[in-house]
Amino acid sequence: MTETNDKYRDIINLPHHVSKERKHMSLYDRAAQFAPFAALTGFDEDIEEEERITDSRIEAAEDELVRLNERFSDFLSRLNDQPEVVINVFEPDDKKEGGKVKEVRGRIKRFDDRERMLCFTDGRRVSLDDITDIKDDFDL
Repeated sequence: MTETNDKYRDIINLPHHVSKERKHMSLYDRAAQFAPFAALTGFDEDIEEEERITDSRIEAAEDELVRLNERFSDFLSRLNDQPEVVINVFEPDDKKEGGKVKEVRGRIKRFDDRERMLCFTDGRRVSLDDITDIKDDFDL
């Protein structure tokens, strides 16, 4: 026998102790004692949100603004036809600075001059200030 076994020779073959005062703990409850503890609740979500990438709003150059205004005027002159358009719109992010450009496709119903909004036949509204590009079915 090794030296370690010699130290415990008097108890090595004794039966496992079962408490008379306390109820036996289930394996599930015993395992739960050693489960990882998240001391910083919500920290993982905050890190994930911080790592999420957003795009910056790009201000159009003067010649691009002129082109967009010409396209927009063309659509206004054809409002009675409810032209189908594809518009790239900058959508600001709700949680952090920046946002993303998304494509909106639909038919223009009217232009709200007071609020500077394009109104689509399906009820969607797009601010002129958020439009980054505008095309119609002839461009596609």
